[in-house]
Amino acid sequence: MIYTTKIYMPDKEKFKAYIDGIYESRCLTNNGPLVQRLEKKLEAYLGVKNLLCISNGTDALQLAYRLLEVEGEVVTTPFSFVSTTSAIVVEGLIPVFADIDGNSYNIDPKNIESVITEKTCAIAPCHVFGNACQIDVIDKIARRHNLKVIYDASHAFDVKYKDKHILNYGDISIISFHATKLFHTIEGAAIVIKDDALYEKAKIVRNCGIDGPDSVVMLGVNARMNEVEAAMGLCMLEEEDIIQKERKASHEFYTRQLKEYVQLQKKNEDATQSYTYFPVVFKSEDEMNRVREALLEKEIAARQYFKPSLDTLPYIEHQSIMVKSRDIASRILVVPMHSGIEPLVSETIIETLKEIRSKNYS
Repeated sequence: MIYTTKIYMPDKEKFKAYIDGIYESRCLTNNGPLVQRLEKKLEAYLGVKNLLCISNGTDALQLAYRLLEVEGEVVTTPFSFVSTTSAIVVEGLIPVFADIDGNSYNIDPKNIESVITEKTCAIAPCHVFGNACQIDVIDKIARRHNLKVIYDASHAFDVKYKDKHILNYGDISIISFHATKLFHTIEGAAIVIKDDALYEKAKIVRNCGIDGPDSVVMLGVNARMNEVEAAMGLCMLEEEDIIQKERKASHEFYTRQLKEYVQLQKKNEDATQSYTYFPVVFKSEDEMNRVREALLEKEIAARQYFKPSLDTLPYIEHQSIMVKSRDIASRILVVPMHSGIEPLVSETIIETLKEIRSKNYS
């Protein structure tokens, strides 16, 4: 079976050399030398400051809310991975959804201001599939209402907005380094913090509130990345240009082949494009299901990212129905980007759609 995501494995000998070093040092965790090296290399590669490696993306989001010490309601998107919402709930905050734009799939700034109340403390947008949000508009809204902004940039490792890496925006931005991502550390993530003092605080909070051998100064969490994960990240970073070149070629092939048959995500013109995922949206849920079945017959597993729409989660207080989010969630598929599989995937999609639509028009 060919799955939607293909985990990239860097050069085995390079990775083994790092592992040999770990065996020699016997340092496995607790902010080890490889984690510190990876943080500095990522800051240089991405053009950011105040970057901390974290155990995973969900922990990074939860850490962001703890650091900012916000209380009340957080305006967020209903169309994202579940952690975008669950992190808010776990931290004792209330998610309030603003519906998405049906073309970009990002939170629509026009819908944000209408749900802001005196209880609102923050805005938490997501750059969906690495497509940059309307950052300038969102930041203006936040300043007007004195709100914090936490960007979920989980998919945006390769994205720049107005010539700066997208992680430079907001009070805090987080990015996932899960194994399925363009850059990964097996499990893992990073948090990028605008304020220097908050960055210093984050080092302590990430380490269970410990600031020295015999000193606990605040309530913290264990959100540390380990040395094996950092070793994988250092290997990946050396091969990142190869990975991006391959993904870009796949992305461009799909765009050429499918743009006349399906809805493609409208990209932010002020940002560079991400090549992490390739989502396609069909005319109806029935079309989507039939295409998915046709792909499965050829042992190709496309995924319905992101379903369910997060406004339907069972553990939140239900508000207004997020019409556009639910609609896109019902008609979307993310197709595999594996070198060599793209012609078969696109051919299967096109043939299936031609058959379906010819019957509908007859």
